[in-house]
Amino acid sequence: MNVKHLTQLSALLASLVLTGCSGQSTSTNVPDAVAMTEEAVGHYCNMNILEHEGPKAQIHLKNIKFPIWFSQVRDAVAYTRLPEETFEIAAIYVHDMSKAASWAAPGDNAWIDINQAYFVINSNATGGMGAPETIPFDSMEGALAFKFENGGTIVKLDDIPDEYVLGPVDINHQTTGSVQ
Repeated sequence: MNVKHLTQLSALLASLVLTGCSGQSTSTNVPDAVAMTEEAVGHYCNMNILEHEGPKAQIHLKNIKFPIWFSQVRDAVAYTRLPEETFEIAAIYVHDMSKAASWAAPGDNAWIDINQAYFVINSNATGGMGAPETIPFDSMEGALAFKFENGGTIVKLDDIPDEYVLGPVDINHQTTGSVQ
């Protein structure tokens, strides 16, 4: 081999090593959102999530074939903040309530990545389990429209306070939300 080929081979090997060391991958194995079925059971409540109104969430864990389901988006956010939940998350999808068929049945064509969502918190809307909800929208406009009708505050995922998703809940003072 001549010096030019050795230099090119060294550069290629160095880039492969650096990619491996940085933890970055050239391929993305992010699972797609899946349809809710009768087998979709809430992670915490062990109830069929199709029986609950409001937005839902699905968390896909690395190396596990099926997602874990949440009857409320609030509970999925809480899951990500609990130290005892040690599985590595591959993807989280939530209902985009601006594209949802209705509050009662958001449907399977309204899933968005949780990191893309704008959330309305502290509104007068409750989720499927009767607790305050973190209502996701794919746009600020959708969140503003909901806020105008139901009150609340618009935040991104990292700005949802821990106490909002992990704190105690008074379910006697909540109402059901509406989508546009």
